[in-house]
Amino acid sequence: MIQLVVARATNGVIGRDGKLPWHLPEDLKRFKRLTLGTAMMMGRKTFDSLPGLLPSRRHIVITRDREWTAAGAEVAHSLPEAFALAPPDDVSVIGGAEIFRLALPFAERIELTEVLGEVAGDTRMPDPRESAPWRETFREDHPAQDGRPAFAFVTLERA
Repeated sequence: MIQLVVARATNGVIGRDGKLPWHLPEDLKRFKRLTLGTAMMMGRKTFDSLPGLLPSRRHIVITRDREWTAAGAEVAHSLPEAFALAPPDDVSVIGGAEIFRLALPFAERIELTEVLGEVAGDTRMPDPRESAPWRETFREDHPAQDGRPAFAFVTLERA
């Protein structure tokens, strides 16, 4: 199964200065749980934003730069090339915006963290529900606390 794993603010922001513009420990735990044992596909900037290689996951990096390499990462130069490297039943697409846009037509599920607020940022993603028929199969709301915004964990399945 191909799943997109994305955190997105109400105004579409998914990043600022190459990082997440919020810190939600529950979201990080969910991200780990959702991606463990999967082939994670990402763009080079997303790979660069990681604290390092994440354990028990394959790192497939899509980049146009034919010279780019990184220890522990598999390199692809297109989405089809990345899909050819991965088992078709265990793929987590984790960003950034362009990779999400390219992978959305192939996704069977979206694991979305909806950050409930307008957030300043320089990287945006349209609401995926506007581009295809998705149905919400799970929702878990979390209130704002300790200076962190309210958010919801949402699972969307292709209708």
